Amino acid sequence: MPSRSSGALAGGRAPEASVIPLPARMPDPAPSPMAPSPVLSVNLSDDAELHQLRDTLDHAAHAGLARLTGGLSPAALMAASMDWAVHLAISPGKQVELAVKAARKWTRLAHFSSRCAMDGGACEPCITPLPQDRRFAGSEWQQWPFNIIHQAFLLQQQWWHNATTDIDGVTQQHEAVVEFISRQILDMASPSNFVATNPVVQRRILETGGQSLAQGFRNFLEDWERIVRSKPAAGTEAFQVGRDVAVTPGKVVYRNRLIELIQYAPATDKVRPEPILIVPAWIMKYYILDLSPENSLVRYLTDQGFTVFIISWKNPTAEDRDLGMDDFRRLGVMEALAAVNAIEPERKVHAVGYCLGGTLLSIAAAAMARDRDERLQTVSLLAAQADFREAGELTLFINESQVHFLEDLMRSQGYLDTRQMAGAFQLLRSNDLIWSRLVRHYLMGERTPLNDLMAWNADATRMPYRMHADYLEQLFLDNDLAEGRFRVNARPIAVSDIRVPIFAVGTERDHVAPWRSAFKIHLLADTDVTFLLTKGGHNAGIVADPDRPGGRFQVLTKSATDYYLDPDTWTRIAPWHEGSWWPEWTRWLTSHSGRPTDPPALGAPSRGYPVLCDAPGTYVLQT
Repeated sequence: MPSRSSGALAGGRAPEASVIPLPARMPDPAPSPMAPSPVLSVNLSDDAELHQLRDTLDHAAHAGLARLTGGLSPAALMAASMDWAVHLAISPGKQVELAVKAARKWTRLAHFSSRCAMDGGACEPCITPLPQDRRFAGSEWQQWPFNIIHQAFLLQQQWWHNATTDIDGVTQQHEAVVEFISRQILDMASPSNFVATNPVVQRRILETGGQSLAQGFRNFLEDWERIVRSKPAAGTEAFQVGRDVAVTPGKVVYRNRLIELIQYAPATDKVRPEPILIVPAWIMKYYILDLSPENSLVRYLTDQGFTVFIISWKNPTAEDRDLGMDDFRRLGVMEALAAVNAIEPERKVHAVGYCLGGTLLSIAAAAMARDRDERLQTVSLLAAQADFREAGELTLFINESQVHFLEDLMRSQGYLDTRQMAGAFQLLRSNDLIWSRLVRHYLMGERTPLNDLMAWNADATRMPYRMHADYLEQLFLDNDLAEGRFRVNARPIAVSDIRVPIFAVGTERDHVAPWRSAFKIHLLADTDVTFLLTKGGHNAGIVADPDRPGGRFQVLTKSATDYYLDPDTWTRIAPWHEGSWWPEWTRWLTSHSGRPTDPPALGAPSRGYPVLCDAPGTYVLQT
């Protein structure tokens, strides 16, 4: 019998004499020695081979389907839709309520239309958009017939919200999924997205004699070419890594298969004795914290007299598919910490984690506390979560069906692709990040000028298959870290074991790590916790240089012996401060630091940590 190809039943034992060929056709008379066998055989008497065959076929089917659905599980979507539809069908009271609401809305629209007819086309709206909805802000939308069009759309949008929520018996997750899907469909069908129903676009066409549409088509062709050729987004050329962003002077002092560790040159004659180690998220390039010089948190910290180290994660490929969460903890946080300790011996470390880097730091710090490892001076968590029960809209599709469906997609690739991740985040703010962008670029013929943060956001990374699977299952799905089941070295850890002071930052409009979720560190940690809530979103709220106007934040410290404050009470009593939160954080770091001393040398060749190259290093340049 021909041997099995490595892509079919790899790992199973060799077939025995009694086999059934699948499919039922004979192999070619003289197949190439290097070509895989066209016959797929399975031993029906061997349960292990049957199981392997089932796994192979299911994986191939799911992976192929996932590429068509963008990684969304049809089973998960169907389950949510059926839960909503069946409960709505057996709820006559809710049906009556929706019918009455529909009648009221049509009546309001009719009254609005009649008032507009009598007042010459302009009158007070019968419904106003949500504060963050800027689609209909232009004065053109207040003129007939576009005021009727957008008012009818907003009323319909409101009715569908009522139709998809508050139905007795529907699970909370299924309700959120159905409401999210209906919102995405309505956003796609918004009158602002079409030339025939968008007066702003029509005015632009008239003003340019149609050239705006021609330029929009050129923009579309350019973007399509960049996608096909895997080139960066238009405008990112102005923000070259190492030339325009990530330019704070420093050296790479350590490298392994997963990280490069950058040590930054001192900017002051004296520095605080405790160095800072920053752990960024592995789903992003580290230089969000070292953007242009006036927008760099790293530069700000060095200017305040701190020695700063930062991890630069490798952009994984299919070869890194088997790197798991513990590899990221061990090869990332722990080996970086060992390097910092070698360069600055007998110094405790201010550990800082951003986004998923904060989650990983929480895991590492809890394991260190369990093992009586006392190398940390403080822990700072920036827009990071340790409890994932209320982790925002990213959790909408996190259930057994979706996780295993996504695992099959990643398993076939070896990683989660940058476009798949970017698409998921863009859906959370589709009005701002998808549809308004398409209208401006392709219908208006304009390019949105990029800044350093936007250029960084376009410089996406991948996620290894095993790590992302561990992350989804253990943190999002099972919430093991918050509930004391997460294991490090085969033993469970608890965030409550962390005894060093914690500084946690949440941002008001965070769609990735909602601030109320980050606030749960108060429930998990038995130590002093300073929580700061700042304006902005997940990225712009953290990148808040002191020279930028309009900054505002609240901050309050809870000692280990204080009673718990819920988030609503906290927001009522926490004092407000104007400006950037960076100075507040550096004052807190300074209060937990020793007297200034001479800065350390860059690297420690005698201890095995020579200078390897200049910052920003090589890993950050990988595409």
